[in-house]
Amino acid sequence: MPNRLAGETSPYLQQHAANPVDWYPWGEEALARARGEDKPILLSIGYSACHWCHVMAHESFEDEGVAAVMNRLFVNIKVDREERPDLDQIYQSAHQMLAQRAGGWPLTMFLSPDGTPFFGGTYFPNERRHGMPAFPDLCERVAALWQEKRAEIAAQDAEVRAALGRTLPQPEKAGAALSAEAIEAMRANLRASFDTRFGGFGGAPKFPHPTDLELCLRRGEREIALTTLTRMCEGGIFDQLGGGFCRYSVDAQWAIPHFEKMLYDNGPLLALLADAWLVERSSLYERCATETAGWVMREMQSPEGGYYSSLDADSEGEEGKFYVWDREEVRRLLSPEEYPATAAHYGLDQPPNFENRYWHLRIARPGEAAKEKLFAAREQRVRPGRDEKILVSWNALAIRGMAHAGRVFGREDWIASARRAFGFLREKLWHDDRLLATYKDGRAHLNAYLDDYAFLIAATLELLQARYSNDDLAFACRLADTLLAQFEDAEHGGFFFTGRDHERLILRPKPGQDNATPSGNAVAALVLERLAALTGETRYSKAARRTLELFTPAMLEYPAGFAAMALALEEQLEPPTTLILRGSETAIGAWTSDLAREYLPATLLLAIPDGTAALPPLLDKPVRQGGVNGWVCRGVTCLEPIAELATLTRILKEKE
Repeated sequence: MPNRLAGETSPYLQQHAANPVDWYPWGEEALARARGEDKPILLSIGYSACHWCHVMAHESFEDEGVAAVMNRLFVNIKVDREERPDLDQIYQSAHQMLAQRAGGWPLTMFLSPDGTPFFGGTYFPNERRHGMPAFPDLCERVAALWQEKRAEIAAQDAEVRAALGRTLPQPEKAGAALSAEAIEAMRANLRASFDTRFGGFGGAPKFPHPTDLELCLRRGEREIALTTLTRMCEGGIFDQLGGGFCRYSVDAQWAIPHFEKMLYDNGPLLALLADAWLVERSSLYERCATETAGWVMREMQSPEGGYYSSLDADSEGEEGKFYVWDREEVRRLLSPEEYPATAAHYGLDQPPNFENRYWHLRIARPGEAAKEKLFAAREQRVRPGRDEKILVSWNALAIRGMAHAGRVFGREDWIASARRAFGFLREKLWHDDRLLATYKDGRAHLNAYLDDYAFLIAATLELLQARYSNDDLAFACRLADTLLAQFEDAEHGGFFFTGRDHERLILRPKPGQDNATPSGNAVAALVLERLAALTGETRYSKAARRTLELFTPAMLEYPAGFAAMALALEEQLEPPTTLILRGSETAIGAWTSDLAREYLPATLLLAIPDGTAALPPLLDKPVRQGGVNGWVCRGVTCLEPIAELATLTRILKEKE
C-alpha cells in the first residue's frame, strides 16, 4: 500500500510512496504525532536527481526489515530539499554544528518532537562498512539514547537552538560604512583560491560558481572568469553532445562530472557565457550558450511553458550510463573517415576516463567531429529520470539567463521561451499578490521563499530590457512590495528567508552567502536598487542599503561566498546607469540590438516605443520626431538627450 507521500507534488517524495516506511511529509500531522507519542523524529532530506539518495533508498527504505525498525522507533518524515529549502537550510546548519563537518544529501537527522535535532549524518549504509555503522543498528542506538539520556538531550537542544540563533547576522555590528573594501576582500579571496591551470577554485570536487565568475568578469579579474569558462566548456562537465552543464566535476580538470543536470546552474551559466562572449567574442562561448539554450528548450521546458527542475545522474540504475561511451560502439556508428577525427577531438584515442573502461566525451583537441551521429545514437538510449516539478526560483534564474543570452546573441526564440516560462509563473503561481513556490500536475502550493521573489524580480527586469512593458514593470513593483511586507526585517535590515505568515520553525534564517544559487538577500538588494532607479521609490533603495549595511561586517570578516552581495554593494556605491531610448519601434530596435552587443553590466536599458501611454514619471521622456533619443540617467539626474548611437555607446562605456 502506498504511504502518505503518494499525494505529494514532489517526484522525489513520490519515489518513496511505495516504501514500507511509514513516511509522512513535513507537516502538523507528523509533528503532532511525535509530540503526542513522545517519539523522536527521523528526518530524511534529499532530492530527485541525487545519486546517494537513490542508493540509501534502495538499501534501506525499500527493505522490509529496516523499515520495520524505523516504523517502531520513530515518526519518519521525508522532505524534498528543493520544495522545502527552509528546512534544508536549518538542518544542514545543525548537522554541521553537531557533526563538525559539512552536510550533504541524503541528510539524515534525528529530532526531538519540537523539531530540534540531537543527532545526524548523511548517507548511512544498510550494513556496517567503511567505518560507518549499519543504518538499522544506528536507529536502535539513537532510540536508546533518546530513552536513556533525555536530560542531556534537552540541554543539548537548548544549546543547538542558541547556536542556530548565532548564525543570523548580528545587528549590533550593522551600520558599517559601505565601501569598496568588502568587494576587494572578496576579489582577493577568489584570486587566492584560483586554479591557474584548470580554472575554478581549489581542487576537486569543482563547482561552477557562476556568481563568483560574474564578479571576476566585472571587477577586472578576467583571466579567472575566462580561463574557468573555457576549461568548463571544453571539459566533461559540459555535455558535448546535448548541451547543458552538470552540477559539478569530481576532478580538478572538469573532466568527469557528477552527471545530474540542474536548471539552477544552467540559467546563470547562460547569462555568464553571454557576458564572456561580449568581452572575448569567443566562438566557444557562443557554441556552449547555443547548445545550453537548446537543451533548456528541448528537454526542460514543459508543454505548459514552465521549466522542469533537473535530470538524474542515473539511468538504468547506473550513474552516467546515458552519457558515457564504449569506444567500439563509436567506431561502429561512424565511417572509417569520420572515426579518427572524432576520436581525436573527444579523447577516444586516449585511455578510458570513466571507471577504467568507458569514455566520457570532452574536447581533447580542436577539430571536426561527427557530433550529430553520436547525438542521434544517444537519443535512442534509456534516458535519465527528469524531475518535472516547476520551482519559481529556479525558473526565474533560467528566465533571466535565457532572456539575457537571447538579447546578446539576437535570438528571439530564446527570449520567447523565457516569456513562455514567465507567463506560466504569473498564471499558475501568482495569486492575490503572493507567490507559491512549486507546481506539478496542475497543483501549485507551499508559500514562496525570499529567493522566489528576489530572483523573479531580477528575471522581470531582464525581460523589460528585451521588450518594455508597463505591465511587467508594475508586476516587478508588486513583487517588491510583497517582498518588503513579508520578508524584510525593518528593524535590523535584511530579509528573512521565509515570510511573516510562514509556519514557525526552530529558526527563521536570514542568509547572506551564496550557495549553489546566489544569496536571496544579495539579489534583493541588487534588484531593489535597480527598481528604485526606474520608479523613484525610496522604500526600495532604503531596504537595499539596510541589507548591505547588515551584511558588510560579515563580508569583511569572512569574504568567501559573498560574490552576489559584492555585486549588490558595487551598485550601491556607484548606482546603476539607466538608459532610456525613445523613438519608433523599428528605430529603437536597431539601437537596442547594437547596444546588446556591448558589455555594459551596470546599465539598465529600456527601449520605450513612441506612443507608449501611462509611463512612470522617471521613464516618461519626450518623443523626438523622426529619430531616436537616448537619455543616460543616474537616479533622477540625466544627461542631455543623445541622438547619435556612437556617442551614446562611448558615454555608456565611459560610465562603466
